[in-house]
Amino acid sequence: MSTADDQFDVAADAEIVQCIDLAKPRSFFLHAGAGSGKTRSLVSAIRQVCSTQGRQLSLTGKKIGVITYTNAACDEIKQRLEFDPRVEVMTTHAFSWSLIEGYNADIRHWVAKDLKLELLELEHAQTKGRASGKASDERARSMESKRRRLSRLPSIARFVYSPTSDNRTRDSLNHSEVIAMTAEFLTTKPGLRKMLVSRYPVLLIDESQDTNRVLMDAFLNIEAEFHDRFCLGLFGDMMQRIYADGKERLDEAIPQRWAQPRKRMNHRCPKRVVEVINSIRREVDGEEQVPRSDAETGVVRMFVAQQGAADPFATEAAARQRMAAITGDQGWQSPEFVKTLALEHLMSARRFGFADFFEPLWGVDNLRTSLLQGTGAGLGFFIREVLPLVRALRSKDRFGAMAAVRKTSPLLDRATLQEAGADQVTQLAKANMACKALLALITENPEISAHEVLNVVAQHGLFAVPDSLSPFIGPGEATAKVQVVAGDPSQGEDEGDDDAADAGTELGAWRKALEAPLTQVERYDAYVQGTSQFGTHQGVKGLEFPRVQVVINDDEARGFLFAYAKLFGAKAKSKADHDNEALGKETSFDRTRRLFYVTCSRAEKSLAVVYYSPDPAQARDAVLQLGWFRPDEVEVLT
Repeated sequence: MSTADDQFDVAADAEIVQCIDLAKPRSFFLHAGAGSGKTRSLVSAIRQVCSTQGRQLSLTGKKIGVITYTNAACDEIKQRLEFDPRVEVMTTHAFSWSLIEGYNADIRHWVAKDLKLELLELEHAQTKGRASGKASDERARSMESKRRRLSRLPSIARFVYSPTSDNRTRDSLNHSEVIAMTAEFLTTKPGLRKMLVSRYPVLLIDESQDTNRVLMDAFLNIEAEFHDRFCLGLFGDMMQRIYADGKERLDEAIPQRWAQPRKRMNHRCPKRVVEVINSIRREVDGEEQVPRSDAETGVVRMFVAQQGAADPFATEAAARQRMAAITGDQGWQSPEFVKTLALEHLMSARRFGFADFFEPLWGVDNLRTSLLQGTGAGLGFFIREVLPLVRALRSKDRFGAMAAVRKTSPLLDRATLQEAGADQVTQLAKANMACKALLALITENPEISAHEVLNVVAQHGLFAVPDSLSPFIGPGEATAKVQVVAGDPSQGEDEGDDDAADAGTELGAWRKALEAPLTQVERYDAYVQGTSQFGTHQGVKGLEFPRVQVVINDDEARGFLFAYAKLFGAKAKSKADHDNEALGKETSFDRTRRLFYVTCSRAEKSLAVVYYSPDPAQARDAVLQLGWFRPDEVEVLT
């Protein structure tokens, strides 16, 4: 390891320490590309400040606040800091709740206002859709559920929230509500802003480019108001922004008075990969990284294959065999030693058979982040309650099944059993009967829909159904489904009318998603948990792998949000792209470039890109025109 390499960005680290000065704070944005040791800089700066100013923090009861994006990142930073009590490390959701917890009257007012707006939207959809039918009934039940919640608000003395659970009790708030109201409260309540600054004179935000835009705007406004006694430190890289709700062009919103240190050393990637990722981002911001002096040269290849190949997995296996021959690294021959990354989630969903469940939910903007993280009450109902029980029942694991039921079923919760008193056997019998009914259903039809499973669970009271799914339980659901499947032309037209009325809504998305087989929900769960063959670019950001294979296919992605042919020059930008660029808006081209940067920059030794194109020869020529890859690095697979 080269000492000179380790000291390459020492000036940036020193500037951060100077900014985190309790007596003379200065806000900053650390520009840190892939593999530059961003988290190491954050931890090192905090350690130095605690060693020199820690006593002042302790005496005044103040703390350094650190916001991270995931629980895993949160735990890692805490461990590196040896759980220093002068540093509060929390996820975005946990930090937000720590600020607004206890503002019960304000929360009640905010939720009431939000519910009334949602009711107005549903009522409008009812006027546009059919006057009767399945979708109309679902909207009516959704309105009933929201009115019921609205009527209960006055009786809730104290609201509760957990950033790590699905928040299903009557007095609980959901994840998106907590973020939205925190941003609003910070904007409208001077006392809350003063409290934040007093409690955390230094607030550091990791992965700042992916922090919710309305919350980030609130933090920026607070910094502008209290910049003489408050340090807001943002750690991030705009080329690695991957969540849709992050603030676009955050770097352009940074005031000139802020410090903007830059880390340019890439400690992760081999030299050739650094050259490639520098080329990918050159037209965006001109930022260039330097590889370590002791870094390997590395191997990069792009394999262009025929779009619509009969067996894409065989094509990708052939690419891995070529990489093994080129690199001499036999690890490429074993899929388990290669990290395969897809840029587009819909591509993975279609390949691995969970698109019917995933695609409708992915089409709703405010569901995307929770869908990629497997959070939220609706998703949690299936992946943390129903699926563990289904797996136990299938494998005839009686103890596992009972554990799944005992964990969250209202049939066996403490209050229910205490109320039953000496008649607890009856409750156990009910739980047993519910499990038998569910087992019979999934045994009789292995491809049973998530919707039918939902109805059986609700019918037996096996698990509490969250508000987002409650519109889909009730009489007539199964009959309505059969009638539509039977192909009645009038049913098809009516359903289309209702789809239009609910277009872009959570209700409409769940209606379609629930018709998918439960097996698709299982495949989705494996994907989002990172246990499937493909990794997600969300799941791997910050991670690194010796061998990385990036798979790109416009046909499978269907051009939704991303456009690889445009990125590689095989297809011209659309008029909409040019119009959006002129208006300073993000385009599919921008999103595609960022995700390609994120995936390619995971490689520690060698990188293979498999690009499916309708015209491989033309695509190869277009790729070479970009200059990102050398002629001997782009091969057409036949």
